[in-house]
Amino acid sequence: MSPLLESLKLKDGIIENLNYHQDRLNRSMEELFPDAQKIDLAKEISIPENRKSGIFKIRVLYGQTIEEIEIEPYVFRSIQSLKVVHHESIDYHLKYTDRQILQELFTKRGDCDDIIIVKSGLVTDSFAANLLFFDGVKWLTPKTPLLIGTKRQFLIDNGIILEKEIREEDIRNYQKVGMINAMIDFEEMPEVPVEKVF
Repeated sequence: MSPLLESLKLKDGIIENLNYHQDRLNRSMEELFPDAQKIDLAKEISIPENRKSGIFKIRVLYGQTIEEIEIEPYVFRSIQSLKVVHHESIDYHLKYTDRQILQELFTKRGDCDDIIIVKSGLVTDSFAANLLFFDGVKWLTPKTPLLIGTKRQFLIDNGIILEKEIREEDIRNYQKVGMINAMIDFEEMPEVPVEKVF
């Protein structure tokens, strides 16, 4: 089994949404290793001096214990177009480092920058982000994500976005698609007009 993964945003020496990452780690551990000793991310992550200014991605690889912690500079990808792809049995409810099935779907994007994964007619996620859809008034996120993202949960808990079942045929009813993950804030997320969804 490949290691599990938590990707956290480190901004100017502060780890964002640490409690949400801890909650997800706890759920994953409870499902896979119920008898293992609890991992405390706050105690495990040590931030070097040369990582206390700027934006970095912390990658915590773990199984029953922490396997590796990496802290690297983060570069935002430009996303201006999306390709709808389909998979009927994809399961990524646990955040593994093995993303082979997602990589395979990503190769089907053609000339587009990223993908919208549809499972059983329902919109889920992109390659590495939860999706948001703007209806002209509010931002909605599919009720059927592949992975319950930490930023997604934070935005729901704070009433900034709402959950809704979104089917493939509903995509054209929206004005634009936003993309969020632990590294991408709501205020800075890529926004793709639905005319650029293929």
